[in-house]
Amino acid sequence: MLRSMSAGSWFRSAFALGAASSDVAVIIVATLGCGAAYHWAVYDTAGPVRDYLQLGLLIALLYVLPKAVSDAYEMGAHLSPQVRTRAVLPLWNVAFLGALGIGFLTKILVDTSRGTVLLLYVAGPPALWLAHAARARLAREMGLGTRRVHLVGYEEQIEAFRARYELAKLGLHVVAASVLRIPVEGEAHGDVLSEDLALAVSTSRFLRPDDVLILVPWSCADVVDRSADAFVGVPASIHLGPERVLDRFKDVCIQKVGPIASLRLVRRPLSTPEIVAKRAVDVVLAVGGLVLLAPLLAVVALLIRSESRGGVLFAQQRYGFNQQPFRIFKFRSMTTVDDGRVVPQATRHDPRVTRVGRWIRRWSIDELPQLLNVVLGNMSLVGPRPHALAHDQAYERRIARYARRHNVKPGITGWAQVNGCRGETSTDELMRRRVEHDLYYIDNWSLTFDLKILVLTVFSPRTYRNAY
Repeated sequence: MLRSMSAGSWFRSAFALGAASSDVAVIIVATLGCGAAYHWAVYDTAGPVRDYLQLGLLIALLYVLPKAVSDAYEMGAHLSPQVRTRAVLPLWNVAFLGALGIGFLTKILVDTSRGTVLLLYVAGPPALWLAHAARARLAREMGLGTRRVHLVGYEEQIEAFRARYELAKLGLHVVAASVLRIPVEGEAHGDVLSEDLALAVSTSRFLRPDDVLILVPWSCADVVDRSADAFVGVPASIHLGPERVLDRFKDVCIQKVGPIASLRLVRRPLSTPEIVAKRAVDVVLAVGGLVLLAPLLAVVALLIRSESRGGVLFAQQRYGFNQQPFRIFKFRSMTTVDDGRVVPQATRHDPRVTRVGRWIRRWSIDELPQLLNVVLGNMSLVGPRPHALAHDQAYERRIARYARRHNVKPGITGWAQVNGCRGETSTDELMRRRVEHDLYYIDNWSLTFDLKILVLTVFSPRTYRNAY
């Protein structure tokens, strides 16, 4: 049976098509503009316009298709405050490099200048961000994406749902709320539920909502089953309302393996191909770093040995991936080598820090021997910084989700460090802020993100803030 579409459905479909088309247009215009601007500035001519158009079409195709398949152009993707425009950059990188690869193999971009390519790579993401922001504003102001929803469930769950979420900002308009009664003594539960569901179904058929949300505790399996059976014949999307625990996880989804359906709360931090790719980059850059920095490492070792007694390197136990302990290597920068149940944190003007130690700590040179840990596989170039075991054990009891930091390999540098979250954590709030950055890194990992952090580690002044 064909289902007629409401005006709202037509608007949403048209909006999704328009959103995809606007991205195609933005990419093509940006390509043409960058090519023409570069050639006018350098060669006083418009250049090979046909090549610009071909490159723009290739990038647009590779950029738009994955978004369309993943419903990223739907109205909800523009109305929801949780949708992050930072997803633009990884997809842009893939589309851009893919288009260049295809262009190279097919020889259709032989006349495209490198200046045009570099200019387009820089200009593309801001143009796409602006397009997304403009579409989101249009959707909010015109109300084109408003979904008409029918809430069905116990009164307590319905009220809690409406209080917990700002439905209007999410593009949801409640057209009805059908309350399922709790039987009083003497009433048959099945009969009461049947009457309430029959009335709710009639209401849905009359109002024709886009979505029906069944707001019943999942523990009430019989009520959930009967509610789903009752509404499956209504021409609307049927949703089982969210349990409170789901609000804690942003990547919740249903996964099926054959006949087995499960609700995935947290995804595996890195897939097997991602682990292989990250490891390959780590090994290549770590080995290269050890070779290039060998003279500096030798000079630092001589300075440490000449200033004070003791070994040049300091090895301390830390927790690595999956809380597996390992020995981390650092240049010795203190007169003490604490590695027990009590490890005092370094403080500003700490008397334990030597003169050479103060200098190498200021510029993070004391961390360079950890390139050996990267080669050995204990660490990665980028990841949450490992803390002394005593600190890990203490903070894990006091800070929620602290242990998630160990779901990836620890790093020589990390997102927290390049944002100035380093040095002494004299309060739980300082450590909590560091943990938040680490968890953001885990949830948003990409090779591009790693490279960005490596560049910021070297060039950003914030990286060296609180280094002592």
